[in-house]
Amino acid sequence: MSRILVIVESPAKAKTIGKFLGKKYVVKASMGHVRDLPKSQFGVNVKEGFEPKYITIRGKGDTIKDLRTAVKKADQVLIASDPDREGEAIAWHLQNLLEIPGEKPCRIEFNEITKQAIQNAARHPRRIDYNRVNAQQARRILDRLVGYNLSPLLWRKIKKGLSAGRVQSVAVRLICDREAEIQAFEPEEYWTLTGMFVKTGRAPFEGRLLKYKNKNIAIKSEKEMREVLDKLKGTHYMVSKVVRKEKTRRPAPPFTTSTLQQEAYRKLNFTARKTMMVAQQLYEGLDLGKEGTSGLVTYIRTDSTRVSASAREEAQKYITERFGAQYVGRETAPAGGKGKIQDAHEAIRPTSVLREPDQIKGYLTNDQYKLYKLIWSRFLASQMSQAVFDTTSVDIGAGLYSFRATGSIIVFAGFMKVYTESRDNGEKDEEGLLPELKEGEEVEARSLTPKQNFTQPPPRYTEATLVKMLEEKGIGRPSTYAPIIETIIKRAYVVRESKQFYPTELGDIVVAMLKNHFHDIIDVEFTAGMEEKLDKIEEGEQDWVQVLDNFYQPFSRTLEKAEEEIGHVKVADEVTEEICDQCGRNLVIKIGRFGKFLACPGFPECRNTKPLLEPIGVNCPRCEGELVARRSKKGRKFFGCSRFPECDFVTWDQPSNVKCPNCGDLMVEKKKNGKSSYLLCVNKECGGKSSAEKKTPRRKTAKTAKADANVNLEGESRTQDG
Repeated sequence: MSRILVIVESPAKAKTIGKFLGKKYVVKASMGHVRDLPKSQFGVNVKEGFEPKYITIRGKGDTIKDLRTAVKKADQVLIASDPDREGEAIAWHLQNLLEIPGEKPCRIEFNEITKQAIQNAARHPRRIDYNRVNAQQARRILDRLVGYNLSPLLWRKIKKGLSAGRVQSVAVRLICDREAEIQAFEPEEYWTLTGMFVKTGRAPFEGRLLKYKNKNIAIKSEKEMREVLDKLKGTHYMVSKVVRKEKTRRPAPPFTTSTLQQEAYRKLNFTARKTMMVAQQLYEGLDLGKEGTSGLVTYIRTDSTRVSASAREEAQKYITERFGAQYVGRETAPAGGKGKIQDAHEAIRPTSVLREPDQIKGYLTNDQYKLYKLIWSRFLASQMSQAVFDTTSVDIGAGLYSFRATGSIIVFAGFMKVYTESRDNGEKDEEGLLPELKEGEEVEARSLTPKQNFTQPPPRYTEATLVKMLEEKGIGRPSTYAPIIETIIKRAYVVRESKQFYPTELGDIVVAMLKNHFHDIIDVEFTAGMEEKLDKIEEGEQDWVQVLDNFYQPFSRTLEKAEEEIGHVKVADEVTEEICDQCGRNLVIKIGRFGKFLACPGFPECRNTKPLLEPIGVNCPRCEGELVARRSKKGRKFFGCSRFPECDFVTWDQPSNVKCPNCGDLMVEKKKNGKSSYLLCVNKECGGKSSAEKKTPRRKTAKTAKADANVNLEGESRTQDG
């Protein structure tokens, strides 16, 4: 019997795939990449056509030796790395290291890890796609050209240990630019007037002042509002117009990598990194008891909303049997997107819609279950019919003024029976139903409530909105969003507070320097254009060496010019009043992997460090101390007494400055999906609850945060010394 060796990337995938193939197949894992550019050298021969110098990754020797032994025993080798550029490059490196002839069909790929998909892929091997390989090589070398040339410049001109990345720097710029907009924003005052109207025998309803003399009204001061209220005194209110319409709402398309990260953040409070980690587990396969091991979702790195005909047919049959034929979508969800769509893979969907989340819940971790349910629900809803609403708009005349009330009711739930998409701005999806009203009827204004408002600056980025912006601008690709965010936080160019990104002083300085001297590197359009060129390399329309040369020639000239023009920029650490108990110096604030800490400026002579206590404005409920924010060893935030270890009071929940109405003890915020839901007394014997609408203490803005990072050229953290 002939032996066939199948090489995949991870042991988990090897375990799953091995169960789908026969006895003649041997499945082994390469453990990801096996070759890469050296970390200690530039590794690119610019003068010889940007020839890369690849070396075996440290620690992979035994893995490669084992694979070479297996290749000698096999009659055929199939390389089944991930179905994308990076996976193609891994296959190419394995082909070279294992001395597999280049013309031999040895590459297989699949979009889902199911028995049918794996067996079908094994029957149809192909040759390595060198256009894909060259596109990945070009990306890797571009990043090396920028990182290994620009980072030393930052070391010399700003601070030792800094690093600059081709794509990450643009993400930091987006955050810095947004912060500049916020700081420059000048709020403008405006007023709104809401009336509570009632018709005898019918439910009261709200309407907002909209027009004056048939033109939209803008009330900009309290004085103007008083004038309006004076004119409305004694006025009769009459229904002047009633408009009823039927409105439909289409389901959202199934998930792409970007929309999955956004929605998992909104609904599950998952970071992009956590979302991709859990999604990878669902993709690679899990043991489902008697059913055996199977991949639960399709490939998780995609920018397409396309769905296979077989998956659509299965979903339509399921919807018909579960909900009725009227719930089956009559048209497919739109496949478009705002960014540049490669459409290389299907959307992220369950491998079988018949595998309901609650049926397999017992075999999944809590996080796996939550994410699988989200993917399953979104896909099923995308194949369902539109929701139908009856909407009503009522205009109420009051002399020369006009109020408007709107309302709607769901007539047919359609896809909303299964799933509705979250929104970043927190707006309510639909409004309440209005009472039956007719034109010409008089209504009574029970109350008129004026409200002072101020225009708001654009919101700071959250993980969801930053990923959305990166996709819209064409920055990076599906597989890069999570690493981009992780890298810019690790480099301490931005900090995340209350789920929002703030640039640090260091981030501002680096972005300003790059703007002044390396405009292309930091330019959004230029970076997006480079992504398009990489796509064209993959499609065989451009030569990868020429693309690199067109970038490097002007970049190298800019480097020489910047070296002469840029002066030294001093980033001073924030000095505190706390004294080092070892040498007597004033401790300074630094930022490490898990946030801010105090360190002695006398490093390396003095290596003293201390945790930085962040008061939150709430007294300890057990003693006379003050509660402060701390970080666990894993970086998770908690709150404890400043007098620790004398007082050991701690809580994971955000303390409130509201006292328990029952016993007067401390109350903490309890949250659901990242949002405050109610306040709970810390006294377990009391268990008092109250509304979470009251304000909790706010921390200082991160605008004044001082940053310090000790990062190598690839953006990987070293040990924080002092």
